[in-house]
Amino acid sequence: VQLVESGGGLVQVGGSLRLSCAASGGTFSTYSMGWFRQAPGKEREFVAAVSWSGRNTYYADSVKGRFTISRDSAKNTVYLQMNSLKPEDTAIYYCAANSGPTTTTTEYDYWGQGAQVTVSS
Repeated sequence: VQLVESGGGLVQVGGSLRLSCAASGGTFSTYSMGWFRQAPGKEREFVAAVSWSGRNTYYADSVKGRFTISRDSAKNTVYLQMNSLKPEDTAIYYCAANSGPTTTTTEYDYWGQGAQVTVSS
């Protein structure tokens, strides 16, 4: 499975961005999907996840109410809508796919190359 993120960039505090992750080479509809991020000097952390069916979503407390994860199986794509962005949201954002149960840990089978998100004040 190959995952390619897009949609990152530079945005001002309070602004919005939507990340996309296009999947290929596997059966997208059977994978749970997650978004993680890693800031300089910090460990990779969980941001959001969605079950294979799309019925269940999970969020880190730090983004709850501001970020929304969704998936479009017709397009083999998962999205992360990010609103009310803060400087502490600055990080490289990674998309991940898991053939097992939806998880908030980093135990995913496949990872994208990452997309930089920078929130300036």
